[in-house]
Parts: sequence; structure tokens; C-alpha cells
Amino acid sequence: MNERREKINRVLIAGTGSGCGKTTVTCAVLSALKARGLNIGAAKCGPDYIDPMFHRSVIGAPSVNLDPFFFDENTLRFLLAKNGAGRALTVIEGVMGYYDGLGLTSFKASAYDLARATQTPVILTVNARGASLSILAQIKGFSGFVPESFIRGVILNNCSEKVYSALAPEIESRLGIRPLGFMPRMPEAEIGSRHLGLITADEIADIKERMGRLAAQAEKSLDIDGILGLSGSAPELEFEPVAFKKHEPVRIALARDRAFCFYYEDSLDMLREMGAELVPFSPLEDAGLPENVHGLYLGGGYPELYADKLSANTAMRESIRRALEKGLPCFAECGGFMYLTEAIGGLPAVGSIKGRSFDNGRLTRFGYVRITAEKDNMLCKKGGSIPAHEFHHWDAEDPGNAFTARKPDGRSWSCIHASDTLFAGYPHIHFYANPAFAEGFYNACIKEKHRV
Repeated sequence: MNERREKINRVLIAGTGSGCGKTTVTCAVLSALKARGLNIGAAKCGPDYIDPMFHRSVIGAPSVNLDPFFFDENTLRFLLAKNGAGRALTVIEGVMGYYDGLGLTSFKASAYDLARATQTPVILTVNARGASLSILAQIKGFSGFVPESFIRGVILNNCSEKVYSALAPEIESRLGIRPLGFMPRMPEAEIGSRHLGLITADEIADIKERMGRLAAQAEKSLDIDGILGLSGSAPELEFEPVAFKKHEPVRIALARDRAFCFYYEDSLDMLREMGAELVPFSPLEDAGLPENVHGLYLGGGYPELYADKLSANTAMRESIRRALEKGLPCFAECGGFMYLTEAIGGLPAVGSIKGRSFDNGRLTRFGYVRITAEKDNMLCKKGGSIPAHEFHHWDAEDPGNAFTARKPDGRSWSCIHASDTLFAGYPHIHFYANPAFAEGFYNACIKEKHRV
């Protein structure tokens, strides 16, 4: 037993449902805290990659994922403490509606599940547009739905100063919940969307200006001091550190550009802490893989949006194909997997995996799964398993059969191409969900280092 206790100031900004303004409110709070010169952290409940990119654009430091489906409760608390150490507070953004979890009737993997596991005070974001006193009924329903909701404050989004001034004292006197301000509708700071959610922060040319407007408005209409005080009321986190072996150094090429931008920061940090040097490169811009690398990590993203440029970069495609033919260990998820197929749509890709990727026109095999190996492979032995997540409109003529993916409702399918040097498929995984999978990839890189 190596139990530790850490005082980590924290709040979770939840919502009544998708589209109520959680991301806008979270970015407004982060922007205002950053403008005050505070050292702040950010996190996202669930498997989403895009919201953390917006957090990172505000605070200038990585935002991490805290996912109750991926991690057990100890790992959730450990990662929250690890990433919150030395910071004034950590702001966690919730997912969907506060109580929405697996399926239609479960709390599991919800923002509430995370708040409960980490004992984090919650600020509920309510869309106030088109309502007045009914807003109180909504807040009462959420705060009283379970014996301990952890809801300690509320922010009204899309709300006028007049409406907030009238409702705030009623919220406090009738419900005993602290009103922490409002955000008016701000078209000039809105963030667009596409089929996989919000567009990424790097695609918005004036992202800093938009975040600056949110910060200025937050200072005017949110109770930032109240939010700071609420974060300090969070109890100490109790956890056992998640330990893994330190290895000899290796160099792993990491694809990172507009086409490949979906990575879990803690997964990358785990590889670094094991001893890896992650060497960034761009399949869009560079002519070949970095020199002297012992592994390749191709993350997810939007390769379909840049397929013409990826295809036109024949030097890079050939460099990767030759490296994989020679046995370079490769970990490729979703978009990275698509890039390894013969074609993305009608445009030639790397061609290391037979068949093409194509637009299926709708979400395909969407949601949480657990993947289990059907044979020994680079990451694990036969029978090894890890929680995973799929979120894609595109599909592949050959999605692989080295693993079986099974949803919580029992549905299953075959997936992933895997060998002693390859793991490539649509499922996304987080190494902290099963560090042995990271060990498998790392050990393959060590073997490659000594082979060459």
C-alpha cells in the first residue's frame, strides 16, 4: 500500500444536456482565470479530443481526459492529482447531460460518475434562453435527483443581466445553491462544428481574440472569486500512484499536424516517463520519417479532410511504407489506421494495409467498447483486453480481425490489424486504462532499437 493524499483545488462544470454551453462556459472561466495570472489546469470528462484542444489554447498547457469508463476510480483520482499538482485549481468540463452515462438508464461514465469518484464540487450550466422561473425547476430537478448530487453552484448561459438579476436571489433562497453568474449570447465568440463535433482550435484563426472576449465577459458577469472559493472546498484526493517500469531510451516518431491531432496527453506522458523521446513530424509537410526512430505513433484526426495533400506527399507515404515493411513498430488509431490503408476515398494512401477507407455517411460502430485480443500481438497476449472508444463516419474495407470489440450491451464485431510490430484499427485506447499495452509497444521499440 502506497496511499497518498493530495489537496487539489478543483471544480467540474457540468451541463443539463449537450448544447447547453459547457465548452463556452468552461473556456470563459479558464480564460478569466488565466487573465488573472493563475497557474490553472484543465480536464475533460470522457474520451473527447477536441474540447481539450480548446482548453489548451486557453491555458497554454495540455488538458487531460478523465474517463470513468476507461479508468478505475483510483486511476481517476491519481490522474487528477498528477495533473493538478502545483496549480491554483483544475477546471474539469463535463460530458453530455450531467447524469448521462452508458446506455439510456445508467450513471456509469457520466460527469456525475466522475464527480462522485473524485468528490469534486459541481457547477451546473443551464441554458436560460426562452425561460425564466422554469429554470429553477430544472435546477431543482438536477440537484435533487440523487441524494448527493455534488452540485454546489449554477451558471446561466444565454442569459441577460435583467433575467439573471431577478433569478439569482431566488435560486439561492429557494434552492440553497449558489448562483455564480451568467454568460450572455456571444455570436462573436461562438465555435463552429462538423460531423465529429466542434472544429479544432487550430482551425480558428482568431481563437485568441475569441477567448479574450470570453475572458472579459466572464470577469463582468461570472463570480470568478466564488468559483475559486468553491474549488478550494474540494476535499483531499486519496489514491495509490499508478506505477510502471522505467526503460532504456527509445525514439518514437509522433505524427502531429492538422490531419493527425487526436492524442491523449497522459498516454504520451506515460511513454515519455517510461523513457521515450517522442519526435514530432508532419505527414502533410515533411518528406519522410525522422531519422533514427524505433517506433511510429499515428494518432487519429481528420485525414479525410487533407487526403489530397497526404496523397500528394508520395515521399512520406513511401518512407512509412518502407519502414513498416522492414518491421518498424507502429501504433495507429482511427485516422492513423486510415492513412495506412491503400486509399482514403479515391486517393492513394500508404498502402501497408490492404483495402481502402471510405465515407460511410453516418457514425459507424460508435461508442465505448472493450477490445479483446484473438491472438498474440505487439501490445498483448491472446485474451488481453482494454477499454476503447470508436467515433468515426468512415469505415474500411478490411477493419481487421485481431481483436473482438464488445459494447456494454453485448454487441460485438471484429477489428484491428495486429502483428508483432503493428496495432492498427479504428478503436482509440488510453494507455492508463491498461499500462501493459504501453509496455508492449515500448518493448517492441526496444527490440527494434537493438535490431538496427
